[in-house]
Amino acid sequence: MREKDIEQYLRNKVKEFGGRAYKFISPGNAGVPDRLVLFPGGRMAFVELKAPGEKPTPLQKAQQEKIRALGFPVYVIDSKEKVDIFIHQYTGVTLE
Repeated sequence: MREKDIEQYLRNKVKEFGGRAYKFISPGNAGVPDRLVLFPGGRMAFVELKAPGEKPTPLQKAQQEKIRALGFPVYVIDSKEKVDIFIHQYTGVTLE
């Protein structure tokens, strides 16, 4: 499975639950997470997507820690199953 496939699955699942998964690009700030995910009710998270088994680079880890230090959640997701877990955490719905 490719990162692109997991990213598409995330976008579709977030949309199903009334949310948005915006592509997050911040010029001059390499290594920021791939997606800014917004759910109804003011819930949000940053998501870094990876191919199965891939890990964030040191630069990505540094950016994630900066975002977490500001109090925002950051997730690293490398499978459709982890997308389902993420969706469950934000909606309470268990996906199969």
